[in-house]
Amino acid sequence: MVPEAFREAYTAARQRAGIIDRADRARIVVSGRDRASYLHGLLTNDITALKPGEGCYAAYLTPQGRMITDLWVYELGDVMLLALGAAEKETLVAKLDQFLFSEDVQLGDVTGTFVSLAIVGPEAARIVGSALEDAPASELVTLPEHGNRRARFAGQPAIVLRVTDTGEPGFEILVDASQSDALLAALRASGAMDIDRAVAEALRIEAAIPRFRRDMDEDTIPLEAGIESRAISLTKGCYVGQEVIIRVLHRGHGRVARKLAGLTFDGEIVPADGATVVAVDPVKAVDREVGRTTSGSMSPVLERPIALAYLHRDFLAPGTHVSVNGVGGVVTALPFVERPES
Repeated sequence: MVPEAFREAYTAARQRAGIIDRADRARIVVSGRDRASYLHGLLTNDITALKPGEGCYAAYLTPQGRMITDLWVYELGDVMLLALGAAEKETLVAKLDQFLFSEDVQLGDVTGTFVSLAIVGPEAARIVGSALEDAPASELVTLPEHGNRRARFAGQPAIVLRVTDTGEPGFEILVDASQSDALLAALRASGAMDIDRAVAEALRIEAAIPRFRRDMDEDTIPLEAGIESRAISLTKGCYVGQEVIIRVLHRGHGRVARKLAGLTFDGEIVPADGATVVAVDPVKAVDREVGRTTSGSMSPVLERPIALAYLHRDFLAPGTHVSVNGVGGVVTALPFVERPES
């Protein structure tokens, strides 16, 4: 049973607009004339192709092709803004600084400078446009995924980012930390509803968007998480870890030992993160451990528990019967719920 307050906030995000606090994000500014070429040689996506107002999703890998972090890169015109999980900030900054030699590149930690709120849902453009100056809704809706633009809030500079990693597409607003309460009040006054962490996770998991430290970690190869089509450019030059990725894609035809998959369950019990997944063969009466869960939630749309899990590649077919702690379920095609076009 989905609690009424949970369903109300979820419905607001899906049908109107919801506010998600992005305090779990860190932000690094990369400046200098060599910023694009410098990041291009380290990250998996095509950074030099970004024009002012554009952005992309990318990963930073070890030479062995395993993830250090995922991140979002935004070319603002005069600087690049990197957004990533707060827990990975120190590692990223240290590694970026380690590879700086004679390049004209400067790094700045601006995590504490900004407050960041995501506004998601069908009415997000209208609400953001009404709260900000110089950012009409008619122009916001034309921003592509990862697009960005300058605006103003209460006469002060603001940055608007087009985001989809929230599950329900929308916009992220960055303003000076001193304006936090005023921005939140303006968004609420325009009709947006606060979305707590549990509801935000339901939106994300339904859209099958993996999150670092939950569904990906330092042992993950991007192909295992299924993020290669969004995070990896197959036409750019060298980057850290490229040799491993290309070898798996070309020689191994993209086959990896495990992949992130979806599971839906009977009943109302959401499986714990890290729970063992057992493949059930009712004919042979044989069970086999085939993976572990990473993120789970109750899905208001499907009205049943769902989870992301890494499964052995032989057990990825939708309809495969599984069990977690004695609760039956099936492997389900991802995403669980189709998200709107961004």
